[in-house]
Amino acid sequence: MKLPLLLSALLLGASVTAAYAGPDNIAWVAWDEGLQQAGELKRPVLVDVYTQWCGWCKRMHRDVYSRADVRDYLSQKFVTVKLDAEAGDAARYEGRSFTSRTLANAFRVSSYPTTLFLKADGEHLVSVPGYIEPEKFLLLLRYIGDGHLERGVTWDEFTAKRGK
Repeated sequence: MKLPLLLSALLLGASVTAAYAGPDNIAWVAWDEGLQQAGELKRPVLVDVYTQWCGWCKRMHRDVYSRADVRDYLSQKFVTVKLDAEAGDAARYEGRSFTSRTLANAFRVSSYPTTLFLKADGEHLVSVPGYIEPEKFLLLLRYIGDGHLERGVTWDEFTAKRGK
């Protein structure tokens, strides 16, 4: 599995087994369903890797995912997946069987929340650990969702064009 470097310049519930609209009103889906939808819709995947006990995960949902501008952009550009890093739910990736726990380990997730971004075909783009302030998160969504990363535009180039 390809694991690119994270965007270090960017940063200074229950297991989901089917479509789930959380308190943030985002249509979260399970891993396998999300990858299937992404392929059909030709959309990148945002994976929220969390744990039940994680306070920063809850804050991310309360302060970031619940914002209308974030919700709207996600619904237009991404397939949204929740992955409980401590759950035993079955998941498949790159032809192999995992549990949610072992899948999070395969992506080298070691802190929560971590946001994974995948291409529509499931290829890993980048992992971004930690809580992200709402404005910076929306900028990150635009960077990934509008294809800037895949076109080779660096984060610094992208943000410099926007005066951030």
